[in-house]
Amino acid sequence: MGIAILDGEQRREDTGFSEYVEQLASTLRSRGHEVDRLVLRDLDIGQCLGCWGCWVKTPGECVLRDDGERVCRSVIDSRFTLLAAPLVMGFPTALLKRTVDRLLPLIHPYLAIVQGEIHHKARYRRYPTMGLLTQRGDADSDEDLAIVEAVFARTALNFKSRLAFVHETTASIEEVADAIES
Repeated sequence: MGIAILDGEQRREDTGFSEYVEQLASTLRSRGHEVDRLVLRDLDIGQCLGCWGCWVKTPGECVLRDDGERVCRSVIDSRFTLLAAPLVMGFPTALLKRTVDRLLPLIHPYLAIVQGEIHHKARYRRYPTMGLLTQRGDADSDEDLAIVEAVFARTALNFKSRLAFVHETTASIEEVADAIES
């Protein structure tokens, strides 16, 4: 199975988060999966301009010419996308949020009513299932994590997907790998 991992750890400091993500990627590879781990801090990913160019001027492609295109391709080509970032002030890093915003070209600007809600139409036949891996800071609470889960569940829904799980780095690597495989 193709798996995209978006590693949103912003700092190079030894928090253990990126090492956990790398060990998870290695475990998944050893199980026979094709894993594309994108270390977002090493990529050039600009802020979404909100220009709607990806819908109007260059449908399906962001007008910014940076690594956002590579991220979009990795996500849409995967069967599973793991969004991974430690919590900073109760929410995943701004780097992960900025990158998720740049996934907008993967959906159409056209709308449809789905189960009584308005949602964008799909641009592609298939979208990957999503998961979220995070690490709490000292001040992060269960309520913070519940809010993050709700936000990312809605994000997955908007991308014609579902949020399969939210795990913290307190879970074993094998447990997270098993959740991705199921």
